[in-house]
Amino acid sequence: MFEQLVSYLDSVRARDPAPRSRWEILLYPGVWALGFHRIAHWLFEARLYFLARLVNHVSRLLTAIDIHPGATIGKNFFIDHGFTVIGETAEIGDNVTIYQCVTLGGTNPANGKGGKRHPTLQDNVIIGSGAQIIGPIVVGERARVGANAVVTDDVPAGATMVGIKARSTLVPAEQWMREFVPYGTPCDDPPCDEEGRPRRDCIEKLESEIAQMREEMAAMKTLLAEREAPPPPLQPVRARKSGTKD
Repeated sequence: MFEQLVSYLDSVRARDPAPRSRWEILLYPGVWALGFHRIAHWLFEARLYFLARLVNHVSRLLTAIDIHPGATIGKNFFIDHGFTVIGETAEIGDNVTIYQCVTLGGTNPANGKGGKRHPTLQDNVIIGSGAQIIGPIVVGERARVGANAVVTDDVPAGATMVGIKARSTLVPAEQWMREFVPYGTPCDDPPCDEEGRPRRDCIEKLESEIAQMREEMAAMKTLLAEREAPPPPLQPVRARKSGTKD
């Protein structure tokens, strides 16, 4: 059990550069919420529904994360920050990452039967912050959902979904093959040193580019001012006196 806990904490650390130690990860609300859910789910499967709901209620008060006791969750599930809602019939695979303010919501069963109402996330899925995954849909393996996307249809394996209503967007193969993409959508990672600080040469390059841009902006303003300046007034032409010779 201790080895499983260490393995889980290491999986979180591999996806989040912020913690300096495993002890710090133990304070994460997502870790606590998952631990409470394991207990609540065990009680739910034993049909001790009230006790399961009680554990769920305590977990929600402490972590601001609401995971229904009936939800099925695989290994190495990580909720970064929190404020997440996961419905009763949701199914989550292994190594899934969810950022803050995500909803795995359900549809209203008009026929009065509960059935499968919430989404299924297969292995290695990443859900960006604020995304809403609605209904009994399947988000395929290694799929990624960008921030604030609203997904109501099945997502193919490896797809990257963005927008409202979410649509698939092509990403380079080298991005797709990466083990983990923070926040669910590819982006350029800033070059840093071993301590996580931006490299000095990159800062100097950025400062040089900013100085060059300022010079170009000043030249453009000067040119624009010259073009907009009013033309000089015309000099009056003096009339010739009569009787004068050329």
